[in-house]
Amino acid sequence: MRIANLSGRLAVITDDDTAVDVEQASNGRFGPDPQGVYEHWMAFRAWAADADLPAGRPFSPTDLGAPAPTPRQVFAVGLNYRAHADESGFGMPDTLPPVFTKYSSSFTGPVTEVRLPDGGHTDWEVELVAVIGEHAYQVSEDDAWRHIAGLTVGQDISERITQLTGPAPQFGLGKSYPGFTPMGPYLVTPDALADSDDLELGCAINGEEVQKGRTRDLLFSVPSLVSRLSAILPLGPGDIIFTGTPAGVGMGRTPQRWLADGDVLVSRIEGIGELRQTFRA
Repeated sequence: MRIANLSGRLAVITDDDTAVDVEQASNGRFGPDPQGVYEHWMAFRAWAADADLPAGRPFSPTDLGAPAPTPRQVFAVGLNYRAHADESGFGMPDTLPPVFTKYSSSFTGPVTEVRLPDGGHTDWEVELVAVIGEHAYQVSEDDAWRHIAGLTVGQDISERITQLTGPAPQFGLGKSYPGFTPMGPYLVTPDALADSDDLELGCAINGEEVQKGRTRDLLFSVPSLVSRLSAILPLGPGDIIFTGTPAGVGMGRTPQRWLADGDVLVSRIEGIGELRQTFRA
């Protein structure tokens, strides 16, 4: 199943890529709020599995928003691919990867224009994003997929000067300028993917591929992250986990490379879809 945030309303995306409004199709049983559905995720899944949905309507990707636009908690994971840890100059994490946050005011849908901060070094990081669908606290890795509503594409756009300046890094601020967290185009449930543990992901700038990897190479898999995070604190419905980026970011290149005025960044994950950001000075 694929769901979407279409102009601020929850929609099911049909096999012919049209959208069905959930509030209307369920006769009000489920509300229009895309974030609110995660509080009733199991009931929604059961309804959607048996619902006789009406014909959907066409839509533009520019009308899509983030599938989970206002989560209570956002976890962003660093150094979760070996080659990215190497290019960043850090040692690989052992029992728990570095975890920081991104602020929801930076969230957008999949097709946007992003203003580049003045004098900054703006970088790209394509990531698989997991959304929690059922309360998780101290869950085992074997049981973790049961607590995940679905997966989506995310970009952890990063302004490296802000991120790394000061006596201690400002990861959250450097990664949360307006428009720095596009997500989408849809939330895809794990059962709708051929192998939710092995998806190809990558991104390109103006048609030039700059990142490519597979999620099977995550040092801490999606179930491992859910288990390790929930060992420390509860994860709630609608919470978001950015799972880390593969090698190929601008900061790790020689010479370093940053996004510039007019650049078009296309990010994709197999079986889920793509994001498209155009950058403006």
